[in-house]
Amino acid sequence: MNINRLAAIDIGTNSIRSIVVEVKPNGDFRILDDEKVAVRLGEGLNEHGLIIPAAMDRAIDALVRLKKIIDGYGVHAIEAVATSAVRKAANGHDFIKKIKDTIDLKVEIISGESEAELAALSAFNNFEFENARLLLADIGGGSLELVSTVGHHIEQVVSLDLGAVYLTELFLKNDPVSANDIQNLRKHIRKTLRSSFIEERPVIQGLIGSGGTITAIAAMTMALRKEGYQSVHGYELLRSDVVHLHAMLTRKTMKERREIPGLNPDRADIIIAGITVIDELMEFFQANLLRVNERGIREGLILRAVRKHGLLKGQKTPRSWQSSVMEFARSCHFDEQHSLHVARLATDICKVLATVYKLGDTELRLLEAAAILHDIGYFINYSSHHKHSYHLIRHADLIGFTPRERELIAQIARYHRKALPKKKHEQYLRLSADDRLRVARLGGILRLADGLDRRRNSLVTGIECLLSPSKFVIRLTGATELSVELFGAKVKGDLFQEAFQLKLIVEAL
Repeated sequence: MNINRLAAIDIGTNSIRSIVVEVKPNGDFRILDDEKVAVRLGEGLNEHGLIIPAAMDRAIDALVRLKKIIDGYGVHAIEAVATSAVRKAANGHDFIKKIKDTIDLKVEIISGESEAELAALSAFNNFEFENARLLLADIGGGSLELVSTVGHHIEQVVSLDLGAVYLTELFLKNDPVSANDIQNLRKHIRKTLRSSFIEERPVIQGLIGSGGTITAIAAMTMALRKEGYQSVHGYELLRSDVVHLHAMLTRKTMKERREIPGLNPDRADIIIAGITVIDELMEFFQANLLRVNERGIREGLILRAVRKHGLLKGQKTPRSWQSSVMEFARSCHFDEQHSLHVARLATDICKVLATVYKLGDTELRLLEAAAILHDIGYFINYSSHHKHSYHLIRHADLIGFTPRERELIAQIARYHRKALPKKKHEQYLRLSADDRLRVARLGGILRLADGLDRRRNSLVTGIECLLSPSKFVIRLTGATELSVELFGAKVKGDLFQEAFQLKLIVEAL
């Protein structure tokens, strides 16, 4: 076994891909083997809700071969995931068990969000992001994952049932495809995109795409241009390239599509659905340029595994949660004085309430992190910055917090201004009843503390808190008059009073 060698397997709806790499001391790696097998695991899934026996057998046969190749390299570890088809199939877990029993390979069924984050890891490793707002699109056989980013920070992740195999089976039943089929497909894609971006459609500066459809579009365009590059990785496509290619593909029969230079014949039946998604995506986000990331999820798995298995030499001492939060906040150019002052005020208030309302060390830690990060949404823009803070936090790499705790921190920060938590807020509604109360109470404290620093210059130098069964009194001290801070507390004490069922009284000494 070679401790510096890793392998990754991505079991998708259309194909299974594996990669074997050797990791260098600085974390970079060289590819030793890269294999792809088209198994069409999602065949008939729309109709039956199951992975059909023939598809399962094809997949198992492919995995047996790939596992033998990987074992030949003596890898230290294999990271294997299954995506959309296995997520959706009623017998998905039976399939995973069969893989384990047949070839002793442990496979993780990952969510659409995790799939998107892996694709984002790969994109971050391959492209210059600077401070631009970009959209990453990973299209597979079963789903489309969209990730909006600002710099190297994930802002929002959306997983949609817009995969090439799924849409082909649902809409494209004629050969060649009919104009009516294409029209119905476009309507469905547009409706799905609109329903997923009701509140705000991100204004993006660029689009980066990964997945078989993207690489196929690039390879066909390259062939049409008679360009002989060895790889499509980093290739740039204009919207006009996509439009012209789409028009050409829809005029051809399946047999004719199989002869198109650059298009793998195994993809000829699903390419029209895939390119229609990309065409509509570029129209929806007004993106004129598409850059190709040939690597995608498999590379994301490798990058995650490098960290997981400690293959970076000379790593720093593991970060604490505080240093992790501060590092992330600084990368978003936060207002350090204001945020740390709000964090101090919030934790002082929380400690007075702790015993009666069972707010322990965990709650204090969540509140402090949320207070430090509450304004990082300014990194994107002021308007709706509380919502931007929410999205940035929930996708941040924060050491020492579980995914649930990261979601709670994000929601606590989200409610530091504007609307109070409501059951119509989808993310809030997904929380358990206990966590909804936790978010309301800690969000109420943060909101109040933020009001106490309304001028953002730490004029409140001390607070004295008195708790009784019916009211909570805060007495402020400061170096100057505090009328603005008193008004800020009055305006932003609404959630606190509602969550704790206490009358709030704030006065200056």
